[in-house]
Amino acid sequence: MAVKTDLDPAIAARLKRNPDGLVAAIVRAHDSGDVLMLAWMDDEALHRTLTSGRATYWSRSRQEYWVKGATSGHFQYVKSVALDCDGDALLVTVEQVGAACHTGAPNCFFDELPVSTPAAFKPAEEL
Repeated sequence: MAVKTDLDPAIAARLKRNPDGLVAAIVRAHDSGDVLMLAWMDDEALHRTLTSGRATYWSRSRQEYWVKGATSGHFQYVKSVALDCDGDALLVTVEQVGAACHTGAPNCFFDELPVSTPAAFKPAEEL
């Protein structure tokens, strides 16, 4: 997916994209620090996010850009964007208005899985 973009070439050069040209965007709430969701950005989605202040992602299922909240009204106003040390993930800190998840949940990580911790890794007070 080669899309013309006005993303700063210095930023673009630091990105390590997956084979589809995308970088993972981890989204967290500005006020609580809670992780809200994971989305995907290409260079143009990142450019739109950085220049508009509204979180813009690439929808892998619809194959189009989407501004979070454009249809739901649950907007994400961007407070900051950080690139991780490897250049393959972004941390997008937002002011979340309404639910972050398309299901209507506050975040997308509500389905906890059971974890078994070997005794060797448990703190002494738990043994």
